[in-house]
Parts: sequence; structure tokens; C-alpha cells
Amino acid sequence: MRELRERIIAEGRNLGHGILKVDTFINHQVDARLMMAAGEELARRFGARGATKVLTAEISGIAPALATALALGVPVVYARKVKPVTMPPEAFRETAPSHTKGRMVELFVSPETLSAADRVLVIDDFLASGQTIAGLIRIVEHAGATLVGIGAVIEKSFEGGREALRHHGVPIEALVTITSMDDGRIVFAD
Repeated sequence: MRELRERIIAEGRNLGHGILKVDTFINHQVDARLMMAAGEELARRFGARGATKVLTAEISGIAPALATALALGVPVVYARKVKPVTMPPEAFRETAPSHTKGRMVELFVSPETLSAADRVLVIDDFLASGQTIAGLIRIVEHAGATLVGIGAVIEKSFEGGREALRHHGVPIEALVTITSMDDGRIVFAD
């Protein structure tokens, strides 16, 4: 996606240690028009997979997941990082390391929102090590649902997430792929 790549070049900041700051258009302040375009493109790539739900992690995954779900005409479910009192005790729970938070985070999904009848497309803002997405996939498995695809706005291929998730046997798509962030640079795949 050319516009996304241009925004990363213009506004993205390489903070070192593999951290890409895109707070001005994806993670803190959201460019709604750009996210809608990203969601439409992800929906185009996964439209034939028959998703009945889009699943993501709170909070940065919500914008691209919502835009994708809207384009597909299906609900979006997001894994909460803190279990609210309104969630049933038998909620699906997983943990995953957060690169930007520097600690493990919990992921909670209510069994009222995900069932064995669902065909789930997992969408997130980043595909890096793949560990957050793997946690979401385990939730899909706990629910007995079917995983139909994995999508990300930005992939950092040098962190190995695609390889870690490949064994799930579903399509993995990223709108922009970054192959290196060495020496303060941001290098894109062609």
C-alpha cells in the first residue's frame, strides 16, 4: 500500500531495538481515512475466506480490525487486556509478550462473542515476532472456531513472525513489509 509506506517514511520513527513509532497515524492518533483504506485492502485480500468474525488485540489492533470488519460486513471482537467484571468467569484467556510494553500481557475474550461456528480472521497493526497473534490464535482454538487468515498493517519480517505462524496453514498478508531497521534506517521489501 503506497500511501501507508509514504506515511511511514514521512512520520514513522525508528526508536531502535526494532520499535517503529507510528503514533501520528496508527497507534495513538488514528488517520481514519488511511485505516479505512487499509481495512478495505485487507478485506479485498481475505474476502474469499468466508470470515464471520475479525479478532484483534486491544488497543492498537482495533482501528484496522474495525475497518476490515466493516468492509467485510462482519463483527469485530477484540481481546481485552484487563478482564472486566461484566465478562463471564469462563472467558478465554491467553498471555503474550508485548515488545513495546516490555512485559507479558493478558488477552481475554468472552465466550459469548466467539464460538465453534465462527470463521475467524485475525487482524493486527503489526506482525513482528508473531507472539500476540499466536495468543489470539490460541483463543480461536479454545473457542473451537476456524482460523481463516492472518493480516497486519505493517510486518517487520526481520522478527520472524511470519515463519512462526506459517504452520497454521492460512494466508498471511501484510500491507507493508519492513525488512530491516538497522542503523536507524527503515528498509522496505520491494
